[in-house]
Amino acid sequence: MTVDELSRMANRLRMDVVQEVHDAGDGHPGPCMSIAEIMSVLFFDELRLDPTQPRWPERDRFVLSKGHACPILYAALAHRGYFSLDELKGLRTIGSFLQGHPDMNKIPGVDTVSGSLGNGVAIGLGMAVGCRMQGIDNNVFVIVGDGEEQEGVIWEAAMAAAKMKAGNLIVFADLNNHQSGGKVTELSSLYPVQDKWEAFHWHVQSIDGHDVAAIQNAIAEAKKVTDRPSLIACKTLKGKNIPYMEDNNAWHKRTPTDEELEIAREALRDKM
Repeated sequence: MTVDELSRMANRLRMDVVQEVHDAGDGHPGPCMSIAEIMSVLFFDELRLDPTQPRWPERDRFVLSKGHACPILYAALAHRGYFSLDELKGLRTIGSFLQGHPDMNKIPGVDTVSGSLGNGVAIGLGMAVGCRMQGIDNNVFVIVGDGEEQEGVIWEAAMAAAKMKAGNLIVFADLNNHQSGGKVTELSSLYPVQDKWEAFHWHVQSIDGHDVAAIQNAIAEAKKVTDRPSLIACKTLKGKNIPYMEDNNAWHKRTPTDEELEIAREALRDKM
């Protein structure tokens, strides 16, 4: 896909999320919007995958540490061909495999389960080192939220990853400065995030997390660094491109009304 096509796919994923959460009557739309461009680049440009072989050993791995943003993961997997787009209508309903957090045992294309925040970097490190030990030449990509970086296990994993020289581990930090209880900088600030990861001996880059070309370039640079893991710090906007959601933490977990669904559709109509 071209940069423009990837940008449009990001907005397609946003619209799918609004529709999913509206239909389900439950979910976390806001946290999905800030990672749409990252998801678009990963699933439609970067990740080495084969939807016909979800457990292909040579595949790249993806870990959504902020697992409550799973509606956008489900949308990406459906567009990538892992299952029908019709399945998105079943989000959080009895009988559907699309639960409130992703389940690797039920959903094709999902590499791990999630729930408790903060575990994704440790899981990704295990995958990265395990693949390396098996002689598999691949990369492991993880997305973490800035709120969950208050969890200690992330920093234990960060220290271990540097020690193990896990150059095939690339972590995106979604820095939208929001968490479930409010702004990160007001609750328990960890900014400047980049300095902390550098102190743990990671290769660190800072980019606009909504700039598709910048995301592509950052991944390319990260893949050149083979002797240590990489952190791509992404400045993002929670609720991006949905007028009533932008920088509004009320939409961390909230269901759009019929009217709000139409507002989102109109806002994205020419961007998809």
